[in-house]
Amino acid sequence: MYRLIHLLVLLGVTSFISCNSKKQYFEESGTVFHTLYNIKYEAPQILTDKIDAELQQFNLSLNPFNPNSIIAKVNNNDTVEVDDWFTEVFNKSMEVSRNSDGVFDITCAPLVNVWGFGFSKKESVTPEMIDSLRAFVGYQKVHLDGRRVVKDDPRLLLNCSAIAKGYSCDVIARLLEREGVENYMVDIGGEVMMKGVNQNGACWRVGINLPEDDSTGVVNKYDEVIQLCRKGAIATSGNYRNFYIKDGKKYAHTIDPRTGYPAQQSVLSATIVADDCMTADAYATAFMAMGLEKARQMAASLPDIEYYVIYADDNGKHQIEYSKGMLQYLPKRKAMLSSDKP
Repeated sequence: MYRLIHLLVLLGVTSFISCNSKKQYFEESGTVFHTLYNIKYEAPQILTDKIDAELQQFNLSLNPFNPNSIIAKVNNNDTVEVDDWFTEVFNKSMEVSRNSDGVFDITCAPLVNVWGFGFSKKESVTPEMIDSLRAFVGYQKVHLDGRRVVKDDPRLLLNCSAIAKGYSCDVIARLLEREGVENYMVDIGGEVMMKGVNQNGACWRVGINLPEDDSTGVVNKYDEVIQLCRKGAIATSGNYRNFYIKDGKKYAHTIDPRTGYPAQQSVLSATIVADDCMTADAYATAFMAMGLEKARQMAASLPDIEYYVIYADDNGKHQIEYSKGMLQYLPKRKAMLSSDKP
């Protein structure tokens, strides 16, 4: 009898504590995939261990710099079955490749590597080298057969860096939602997934950096602020951070797989708003390589994305273009337009 009463008392106390456990905002930060992350969320308890475990598991799936990852084994032509994360990223990559006429292409890893922006050492680049590498680059030359990657050429390499970072934001967002979190912002390397409100009860805001050359990655000047009052993602791609200069010429990290050379476009920065960060990340990269006119045409056929582009005109002056639907996320610009009305 005593044991039963004691158990009921303990259950009652536990229930009381659980019901009255107050949620608070936590902030996690650190380094993963060679980039910084910052995660803010409202929960009854801190979720550090679960977030770390998820990031490490993701690292073993899609990080080409990790020799033990699934994607590294695929590149080495090892016998390996891919997981759900790899499959989802691969399928989305193929979709974006088709929509961008091959400008976005995760098989361009050999070209990314040879220009010094991938997972192997930079070489001295020659036109002959580019031509030889292009022979086994092309998203049509690889497909999934169940859980296995099938290549037309064993030399073909995959690099999902232009989409996987955004997808990692989605993965952590899903983890937080499984834990009952309703308000969060997940920022991994500048790609952001968010839902709900911040600690002040306001919609989450993300700044778009001015596209000023700064290979240190420390840029604090903002061209615009995006405010998202719904669940959604923001991703920005630009050539103003990841670049190097050799013999007086600038080489940026966005490679056009059609030519094998760094994309020489007027677009300096492309920001995409989408329902998920994987999609936003991939199309931000595609915008950089396609150029404004073709990117504009592609976006017209994709109702689920909005864009904000900073580009250089014929005189080298910075100009801005954004989609009609993007205006709803630009509070500063909306206010300016409203003030201009009579």
